[in-house]
Amino acid sequence: MATDGRPVKVLRVIARLNMGGPALHVAYLSEGLRERGYDTTLVAGTLARGEDSMSFVAEELGVRVERVPELSREISPLRDLRAILRLAQLIRRERPKILHTHTAKAGAVGRIAALAAGHARPPIIVHTFHGHVLRGYFDPVRAYGFRLLERWLATKTTTLIAVSPQVRDDLVHLGVAPREKFTVIRLGIELDERISAPDGARAETRRLLGVPQDAFVVGWIGRMTGVKNTDQVLAALKLLRDRGVDAYLCMVGDGPDRERLERRAHDLGVVKRCLFLGYQEEVARFYAAFDGMILTSVNEGTPVSAIESLAAGRPVVATRVGGVPDVVDDGEDGFLVDPGSTEQLADRLEELARNPELREQMGERGRARVPSRYAVTRLVEDMDRLYKSLLAASR
Repeated sequence: MATDGRPVKVLRVIARLNMGGPALHVAYLSEGLRERGYDTTLVAGTLARGEDSMSFVAEELGVRVERVPELSREISPLRDLRAILRLAQLIRRERPKILHTHTAKAGAVGRIAALAAGHARPPIIVHTFHGHVLRGYFDPVRAYGFRLLERWLATKTTTLIAVSPQVRDDLVHLGVAPREKFTVIRLGIELDERISAPDGARAETRRLLGVPQDAFVVGWIGRMTGVKNTDQVLAALKLLRDRGVDAYLCMVGDGPDRERLERRAHDLGVVKRCLFLGYQEEVARFYAAFDGMILTSVNEGTPVSAIESLAAGRPVVATRVGGVPDVVDDGEDGFLVDPGSTEQLADRLEELARNPELREQMGERGRARVPSRYAVTRLVEDMDRLYKSLLAASR
């Protein structure tokens, strides 16, 4: 609450409300801060072709969403310029005390728009790195160019937020900004809404999927893109099958790689053990049906599917990249493996498949540890504390 008793105006900008953690994060955060005296306008752009929308989460929470159609994930100089001008106009109209951008594209467009807004530039500019695109996404030349851009933008930002210590340390190592410029604030998710399945959901979901009740079911939930390295998921399943494990794979999600993945499953001879289920708004019943989750990304911020899986009592086998080690406690509620090692993935999955007692123990540890760590109430408390300190300093 501002000193004059009026709500503090926040303009929160994200490139798109697509399937994934950032969309959930901004929706829950915007709604949660309302009771703390903040009036948030959530600005979002358009989805890429083939992406599935999660704007329904913001809408159900009553969060006001302002659309900027020119803002999108793809790099397009003309559209990006129009997005900057539209956002600058919005800043001049709304006159927010705080501009808070989320994800790389919105961070660049939003912070440049703040400069373009001239005398209406918000006194506080915050950017959250939900991961980063400086490794694993682009060729070396473009990655270097984006690093230079992020370094310059950091000098125009009041404070930077990283969603995990690992993401912060990676960005410091890449020279984006000094360590003291960063604050670590983890994601916050309404996990109960995402993972609570009715009694009998496990057996019923397996029956509907045509999966035997006693089979070992590996789950994967996400967007089928290059950075997720989904070919390795199929390769790990093949190794498991070659070792005599009665394993099935359920892939929940969609994306540009889906068609190729389905062909790859056929080529590997595991297509009859793979279920490509497409995008699903309700995921709780699938977590109930899984025995464990797999994550093979080459880069990650904070993987929501891993958080949800652990909270649902399902151990996770994941690559040791980005913010993943902050989510999965290696050897306690899941396993971490070296990026690119299909052998290690298969070893750990086989260990879980052949040891139901270990699965149960790991599941209980995840269920006990994760929900409070990624609670929305904790996220709102952390952000409120940060905003108040920045507002006090700006006065």
